[in-house]
Amino acid sequence: MSVFGRLARNHFLVVGRGGMDIYPHPAGDRIEDVTHFFACLGGSSANIAVAIVRLGGRSSLVTTVSDDAVGRFVRNELGRYGVDHHHVRTVGGSSRTSLAVVESRVEDHQTVLYRNGAADFDMNADDVEGIDYSAFGALITTGTVFAAEPSRSAGLMALELGRAAGLPLVFDIDHRPYSWPSAEVASDVYSRVGSLCDFVIGNDDEFGFMAGDYSRGLDKARDLSRDAAGAIVYKMGERGAITFSEGRELRTGVYPVTALKPTGAGDAFMGGLMSGLAAGLDIEESVLRGSACAAIVVSKVGCAPAMPDPETLESFLDSHPGPVIS
Repeated sequence: MSVFGRLARNHFLVVGRGGMDIYPHPAGDRIEDVTHFFACLGGSSANIAVAIVRLGGRSSLVTTVSDDAVGRFVRNELGRYGVDHHHVRTVGGSSRTSLAVVESRVEDHQTVLYRNGAADFDMNADDVEGIDYSAFGALITTGTVFAAEPSRSAGLMALELGRAAGLPLVFDIDHRPYSWPSAEVASDVYSRVGSLCDFVIGNDDEFGFMAGDYSRGLDKARDLSRDAAGAIVYKMGERGAITFSEGRELRTGVYPVTALKPTGAGDAFMGGLMSGLAAGLDIEESVLRGSACAAIVVSKVGCAPAMPDPETLESFLDSHPGPVIS
C-alpha cells in the first residue's frame, strides 16, 4: 500500500507538545493592559490532533504533562475535543506543562512563553514502545519533540517503530530556536528527521535553517523530495506554497483574510492537509484545504478552538476568493 493509501485510515498518531494558551480578553488588547484572560488548549502537536478530529478524523496524542492543575487541564481539553489521550503520561518533579500568553492582534504582536523545564521533554522510550502502531494510518511529529533529551531519542524511536509498522511518517519542522541547545544541533537533527520522513512541511525560513543557509531553503526542500515517498511542502506565507510530490512541483496560493493574529496557521494547515489526503483528495487540493484552514484560524481567537469543522471549511471555500498567488 502506498503512503497515500495508508492515510485513508484517517487515524493519526501525533507525537509532541500539549500545553495551555492564555489569551487576553477582549481580543485586540495588549497583555499588559488587560484584567481578563481566558485559557484554551495549546501546543503545536495538540493543536494538530484537534484539527484532525474537528475535520472528521481520529487522532491520539503522545506526550507528557506535569502532575498539576495545568497538566490536568490539558488532559481534560484533549478529551473535550475528542482526542485520545491514553498515551499522555503525567510526570512529577519540577517539570511543568508549557504555557503561552498570546495576543489576538497582528500589529506589534506579543507572545510570552513559559517553557523552562517543559514537561513534554520528559517523554522517553517507555512512552513510545508500548504503542500499537499498526492501528494507525500515519505518524505525525513536530520539530519541538527533538529539541531536548530524552524526548529527542523517544521521538526518533517512535519514527523507527512507525516505519517498521508501515506507517507514513509526517514531519512538521516547526522550528522554535529558544528550545534548542544550539543552531548547529537543530540543523543536524532536523536534516536527520527530514530524511526519514515521507512528508515534510515547513516554511521557507525553516527549510533554510535546515539547510544551514537561508538562501538554500528551496534547494533543501527539493533535495528531500527526491527520496520522499509522499510530499515536501515549502510554505512561503502570503506567497503561497511549492509542493514537491511524485516528481512534480506544484505552486499554490493562499486565501486572503483579515488576520486577527499570526499564530496557529501551521497547525491548521497540517490538519487540513492530512485530512484532505485521508479523504482521497489529490495533493494539490489537499494543500489548498490546508491553506484554507490556516486562513480560518488566523482570523479567529485561539488555536484549538478556532480549528474548523467540515461545514465551516466548505462554507469558507465556497464564499472566499482565492487562492491567490502573489
